[in-house]
Amino acid sequence: MYKKLKEINAKPKVFEFYTAEALWADEYTSKQMLEYHLNPDIDVSSRNKKFIEKSSQWIMEEFKLNAKSRICDFGCAVGLYTSVFVKSGAKVTGIDFSKSSIEYAREVAKKEKLKIEYVHQNYLEFESDEKYDLITMIMCDFCALSPTQRELLLRKFYNLLNEGGAILLDVYSLNAFEKREESSVYELNQLGHFWSAEEYYGFVNTFKYSDEKVVLDKYTIVQEDSSKVIYNWLQYFNVESLQKEFTDAGLHVKAVYNDVAGSVFTQDSEEFAVVAVKK
Repeated sequence: MYKKLKEINAKPKVFEFYTAEALWADEYTSKQMLEYHLNPDIDVSSRNKKFIEKSSQWIMEEFKLNAKSRICDFGCAVGLYTSVFVKSGAKVTGIDFSKSSIEYAREVAKKEKLKIEYVHQNYLEFESDEKYDLITMIMCDFCALSPTQRELLLRKFYNLLNEGGAILLDVYSLNAFEKREESSVYELNQLGHFWSAEEYYGFVNTFKYSDEKVVLDKYTIVQEDSSKVIYNWLQYFNVESLQKEFTDAGLHVKAVYNDVAGSVFTQDSEEFAVVAVKK
């Protein structure tokens, strides 16, 4: 028992493990995430409905979306943004790791007669001959990736963009990092049976990596005959550190906002968004 508890509470090296598949590709947990996406009143897997309406309207106006526009939404989930973008006449593609989310998005598109291409894939592996005028990545997905993965993704964005094409994404700021605290808790059926329909104990260890500005929420799910560990990493940025990653990939940060709805940037914000262009 002592050995197991020590293992549960062990702090790994920063970005030592990658377990996205356990969250997004697992049939049970992906359906749980789907329920969060479809709740219009909360900011968990997706933004709340009111914000999405404001944000999507700003994006369409800011980037002048029209019938000639080509858009790709990385981490599109159930298509809350893609379903709006396509109404501008643009050609829209959505990519997501969750089979449940993509299936739901396809059903909505079919029902509403929306011509959207949905791709069920880990977006780190996505390749296409298509060139895009706008790439979006919303809900701070970029923060969940390691430095190596972020470098790969930004190079991919560069190759997928038309000349003059833009990227819009949001991240967590260092203000949010300072408010995170280390902790260790456990609970029977933690998060209301989020991880399994069967009984389990959920151990949650939150670790901070001060030098790297990274936080890890380490979930250890222990059942009678099995256990699994899910690592939820979050990188935190300031404008300068994010800008450097874009510059290294040949992309120019054109504008900074408080969010993906175009709110004026403030230094005390816990999130911020950037628009970067390929020149």
